[in-house]
Amino acid sequence: MKLQNITISRLQKLLLNRKISPQEITQALLARIREKNSRVNAYLTVAEDEAPAQAGVADKRLGKGDGACPLTGIPLAIKDNICIKGVRMTCASKILEHYVPPYNATVIERLSDQGYVLLGKTNMDEFAMGSSTENSGFAPTRNPWDTRCVPGGSSGGSAAAVAAGMCAAALGSDTGGSIRQPAAFCGVVGLKPTYGLVSRYGLVAFASSLDQIGPITRDVRDAAILLSAIAGHDPRDSTSAPKQPPDYLSKLGQSINGLRLGLPKEYFAEGLDPEVAASLEAAREVFSRLGVQFQEVSLPHTDYSIAAYYLIAPAEASSNLARYDGVRYGHRTSKPKNLLQMYYDSREEGFGAEVKRRIMLGTYALSAGYYDAYYLKAQKVRTLIKRDFDLAFTEVDALLTPTAPSPAFRLGEKVTDPLQMYLSDIYTNSVNLAGLPAISVPCGFTANGLPVGLQLIGPAFGEDRLLTIAYAYERETDWHTRRPNL
Repeated sequence: MKLQNITISRLQKLLLNRKISPQEITQALLARIREKNSRVNAYLTVAEDEAPAQAGVADKRLGKGDGACPLTGIPLAIKDNICIKGVRMTCASKILEHYVPPYNATVIERLSDQGYVLLGKTNMDEFAMGSSTENSGFAPTRNPWDTRCVPGGSSGGSAAAVAAGMCAAALGSDTGGSIRQPAAFCGVVGLKPTYGLVSRYGLVAFASSLDQIGPITRDVRDAAILLSAIAGHDPRDSTSAPKQPPDYLSKLGQSINGLRLGLPKEYFAEGLDPEVAASLEAAREVFSRLGVQFQEVSLPHTDYSIAAYYLIAPAEASSNLARYDGVRYGHRTSKPKNLLQMYYDSREEGFGAEVKRRIMLGTYALSAGYYDAYYLKAQKVRTLIKRDFDLAFTEVDALLTPTAPSPAFRLGEKVTDPLQMYLSDIYTNSVNLAGLPAISVPCGFTANGLPVGLQLIGPAFGEDRLLTIAYAYERETDWHTRRPNL
């Protein structure tokens, strides 16, 4: 039995039937990390001490019989911008290289309540700013399917860890596609929840009106299990929706016959890789066999989403990252000449090139005389993008699109061309601007053996519908069962 490839749902049964212990699966995955992480660099911090201790606690809980939860004894990886008390959190930035949070994020509290096992903190683009995990302040993560390629970003470490069998599942964060795009590049499932469904308390802010925590898993059922554990209202997050999440597992397996899927014509235009387009066409045929009806729809303001996103997100980042000043916590330059020089040098030494680029862009967009011309106008475009989706969902139940315009690209291929890198998220960032849920599911491979993902977009708080549709597709294909040969 290859423990590194077992899903959460399968592990649950093995643990409850006492055919395997939390210690066994934890030690197997820690061994896998020790063996493979040097090739992939998915982890920044490995919980060598914490994981066995938590596994022992989970084992006692399972032994009681009535104290087990769906994630009791399940080893998970956590993106390194989510706070875990007493465990180093860097956001893949030199400015936070030695920071240890004094508190848990809400999602960590909820996982802890269920008795999960922490394997470690995963690599990412610095402060979640990037689409390839090449912007990590330490070293890039590599794609397990081809280590010459990127795993996507910014949650590239989480996606690579799942794909490489170095955890049962992982949490990532998604500001403009940072869960879905790496999930597509690594051949796993990635779900970006509706804004406000999952608490952001304890998530280090990049762009507060866009950020959302979500699961990265091997299959759709596991995504439903992990989402069920972390979703729900949190009074400590002022943007948390006061809604009771539905039972996401109860609708898996229902027929999707008669459902209407919209095909946004703007998402199937010039620039889409032919092999990605072919995989999407094959997926359409699968859905058609399941009784799904297709309808072309239009999202006319899609062309403005990249421009709007790269004004709003950097503007919010400029504000959020102002706290890293060398005074309260994080990196402080040594022997500054004066207070002002300490601010300058601490930020110059601590932040990487992409973070600096976005801070400067955001500061400019918010500056006197430019606020109305740039930031305010971008917010108005955001409203129009949201209206496009609202109108589309009066005609269809969900939207089917590519997750990314191409499969994973080579390391270094786009680092000198920021615009080309930003265009990697052209099919994902409008979802964040509208605050909607979306899921990426494996739907094929290129001739070179690189995974391709399809994206399903739903109306606000329509995660149960998306999971039902994705699960129906997944049961008809085997793309999600394939594993890279490391």
